[in-house]
Amino acid sequence: MIYLTLFLTFFYIGAFSFGGGYGMLPLMEQTVVVNGWIDESEFMNFVAIAESTPGPIAVNMATFIGSTQGGLLGSVLATLGIITPSIIVILLIVAVFRNFLRYRSVRCVLEGIKPVVVGLIFATGLWLGVKNFLPNIAALSAEGFSPKSLILTFCLLAATVVYQKIRKKNLSPILIILVSAGVGMLLFR
Repeated sequence: MIYLTLFLTFFYIGAFSFGGGYGMLPLMEQTVVVNGWIDESEFMNFVAIAESTPGPIAVNMATFIGSTQGGLLGSVLATLGIITPSIIVILLIVAVFRNFLRYRSVRCVLEGIKPVVVGLIFATGLWLGVKNFLPNIAALSAEGFSPKSLILTFCLLAATVVYQKIRKKNLSPILIILVSAGVGMLLFR
């Protein structure tokens, strides 16, 4: 039964989320927490881990949550659940709607969707920031606020920007992840 539940749950998340993996995070959190698979703090830890590993964040999260609930088969079914709606949509677009792009109204609708997707991604980033820096915001309490997290984030951001301005090239994302992990381990033991 857990296997069917995993597939259908992640199919639902994939079908009713817009904006890619980041747009899926609020719905994913709500759904997996309500099902009792993980709590909110574990979810935020999984987001951090999924962010630091290669691949799309939603797929990484689905795979990990599926494996914690149903082992290897659970991870496969959760992953298939999250990607199947996108595959269906892409196949429908290619098979049926390709000819509609020549119509101006269809192009206008697609252009109108772009800012909505950007807004959803921005809202998710804001949501993640509030959840990380102000964990008890719903209780209007600063309890659990981590000034070290905020300072660390701004210091790493400043160091990255300074490096880019001085060296005229970007830092390796892998190096940024490793340095962030190392500094985090030192500060948050």
